[in-house]
Amino acid sequence: MGLQSLERRLERIVEGVFTRRASSTIRPIELGRRLVRAMDDQRSVDVRGRRIVPNVFAVRLHERDHAAMADIGQILRTELAEAAREYAREEGYHFVGPVKVDLHIDNNLKPGRFVVDSQLRQGESGIGVGTLVMPSGDRHDIGATPLVVGRLPECAITLSDQNVSRQHAEVKATPNGFVVRDLGSTNGTMVNGARTSGEHLLRDGDIVSFGSTYVRFETS
Repeated sequence: MGLQSLERRLERIVEGVFTRRASSTIRPIELGRRLVRAMDDQRSVDVRGRRIVPNVFAVRLHERDHAAMADIGQILRTELAEAAREYAREEGYHFVGPVKVDLHIDNNLKPGRFVVDSQLRQGESGIGVGTLVMPSGDRHDIGATPLVVGRLPECAITLSDQNVSRQHAEVKATPNGFVVRDLGSTNGTMVNGARTSGEHLLRDGDIVSFGSTYVRFETS
């Protein structure tokens, strides 16, 4: 089911743009299949019994193929990373840090051939990866420094929401996991519709609301 979901995602979002613009014989779906194969082949089990898989991927291509993908390079990297997250979620895999995908030129390869190098790279927090997914789809990884959410420009996440206080809340990594803490905001911070007090431990898929803005928390 996980591989089928990945293929549908890439076909729906990337393939239409790719086939209209690119002259490469390499299709994005081939990159996605190779990427998840690397996850399957290199999975391991940590001391907590979790299945850990690579989270950093380098796709090496001939210069011609790399140039052919230039117009959709950013969306391709984004969608491959999102497909990897979705595949890991469906297969019960865990990451030790944020998922990153980059495209590199390797002229030792023939046109039409590519290699996917993968590795495990631990995130700054040291407890895995936690991410806030905004309504726009933008993602904010939670590292060693707490993410302050509010209306002020200097906040890590600035929201143009009149129901959000200037410094509304913070989300941070702790030894026990990722937590959200309200900073004395006027309208409070809610998790899955319930108002929080003190530090609230977040679970994968939790919906956190700051004023009228709802974001999704994701973690491996």
